[in-house]
Amino acid sequence: MVTELKSAKKSRQTVLAAISAIILIAGILAWFFLQGGAMGVSLWSEWVIFLFLFTFVIGILGPMSGVGGGVIFVGLGMAILPFHVDFIRGAGLVAALTTALSSAPHFTKKGLANFKVAAPLVVVSTIFSIMGSVFGLWISNAFPQGSSYVKVSLGVVLFIMLAALATSKNVEYPETKKQDRLSKMLNIYGEWYEPTLNRVVEYRVGNLPIGLLFFAGVGFVAGMFGLGAGWANVPVLNLIMGVPLKAAVATSMVILAINDSASLWVYLSKGAVLPLIVVPTVLGIGIGSRIGSRIAVRTKPKVIKYLVIGLIGLSAIVNIIQGLSSMGVFKW
Repeated sequence: MVTELKSAKKSRQTVLAAISAIILIAGILAWFFLQGGAMGVSLWSEWVIFLFLFTFVIGILGPMSGVGGGVIFVGLGMAILPFHVDFIRGAGLVAALTTALSSAPHFTKKGLANFKVAAPLVVVSTIFSIMGSVFGLWISNAFPQGSSYVKVSLGVVLFIMLAALATSKNVEYPETKKQDRLSKMLNIYGEWYEPTLNRVVEYRVGNLPIGLLFFAGVGFVAGMFGLGAGWANVPVLNLIMGVPLKAAVATSMVILAINDSASLWVYLSKGAVLPLIVVPTVLGIGIGSRIGSRIAVRTKPKVIKYLVIGLIGLSAIVNIIQGLSSMGVFKW
């Protein structure tokens, strides 16, 4: 009983420390921009420091909520940052790719990433993510109000994401009672040693054709908006295809590493990857995610998840309002 009380007290202290740190950084951001001109700091220096602190907070929130930092960055970034939407999407892809590349090798060594599952899914999702990247960049540059179309579309996608995050309930060890023909033909199954159970966990994969359709759609959306697709990949693998939760997360990271690389080349070839934005973004999210992953062990994820859902909802509303206002639908 005493141990539990001490653990609960430590958990509360950790949460309070995290919230205090976020409030402190927000205060520093506000003060810096109010005083930056008086201090004689150049505008580009202000934005580099702002981006680092901004993405540092996002990096802390990402692991604690189970939502990728890239998703929060693109959603909030388009709503509050003055940069062109192409640069924000390019930076979002780099951030998502950095997270995936840092996680995928660890999951592969542990035997959690299932390459038999990933192989057919990654082919489809990569093709559609490239198509989405090309289409997204074409819209923002081919039309006078292309950026507004992208903002409104992103707002709609964020609302769909909200519904998925709020309603999805992951299953740690789902059971696939019957495999579909395609899964049987490709002999798709998986196994890994689970130390918490002290045994080898074996599973079969089902509904592969449906999974391919979902991954095609998710890949297109991820490429078009520069979003990491982990928020959608994991529920599809886990709930629809019957992959255990740990293996679903690991396999999703492998798929993201390939998808985001392909999408990023499209943005890079069009000059939409700006080092001035990308470098502080990657550093901020990278350092913040390390801290966030440690805090996540001691916090209740639901509290942080609801906070992030609120931020994404606010981002969706602001993006839609800004987009419609720029299109002349109403004044804001």
